[in-house]
Amino acid sequence: MSDASIGEELRRLRHEAALSQRELAALTGVPQPNIAAYESGRRQPSADTLSRLGATLRIPSMERLRASREPILEAAARRRVSDVRVFGSVARGDATPGSDVDLLVHPAPDASLFDLAGFMAEIAELLGIDVDVVSDRGTGPTMDRIRAEAVAL
Repeated sequence: MSDASIGEELRRLRHEAALSQRELAALTGVPQPNIAAYESGRRQPSADTLSRLGATLRIPSMERLRASREPILEAAARRRVSDVRVFGSVARGDATPGSDVDLLVHPAPDASLFDLAGFMAEIAELLGIDVDVVSDRGTGPTMDRIRAEAVAL
């Protein structure tokens, strides 16, 4: 990847995360002028710096999920699940770089565990983030909390 394309990708991910250069600098400890130089292609980040920036920019958010809504729903249809909803830290807006994406889905009557696992793997690959998928067929206090917290994709 060229210096310019690294910078373009860095800028794209920063915009998707709805972060300013100053905010990204505060989260990563990378000086803001360096981030500007990376984005413009004037400088190349070290592997360590690129790793820190990448980890921070992979923070899952509702904005990022909604930007991928169509491919997520297409995968859901292929895997016989519907009514894809988000719960957990992403839905609450308090996700961190280590957070995964928690999805609540309604499986078709003929859907199998392979369908749920396949959907989970497809979405994890699409987003580049760990994903957990939960069927809405469950019962109990935990499922009640998940349903109450879940928001539509």
